[in-house]
Amino acid sequence: MRGPVESGQYTSIDFTQTLADHRVLQSVGSVGDAYDNAMAESFVDSFKTELINDRIWQTKSHLELAIVEYIGWFNHDRLHSQLGDLPPIEFEALGDALRDPDPILISST
Repeated sequence: MRGPVESGQYTSIDFTQTLADHRVLQSVGSVGDAYDNAMAESFVDSFKTELINDRIWQTKSHLELAIVEYIGWFNHDRLHSQLGDLPPIEFEALGDALRDPDPILISST
């Protein structure tokens, strides 16, 4: 069994450089920054509270389907206060529109 991940492992210079080399945006915080972890923990808490707690599934397939449906709902319909009360799919679309303007709308004059 593997030991726990060291807290500095994902904020090391080598790790950061590897991400930069591959043009990947780092989604983990700096050393001692719990913000990213707090968001993940918030999702896990919501997942457990809204889907898992106090329920029993007859089969593994029923549970798998419930998880897929929950993730779909969570990403497409559930409003998230950290995203301005938008579902993640709408928030991402807004970000994409701001980063990649429609070439038809760009004037050459």
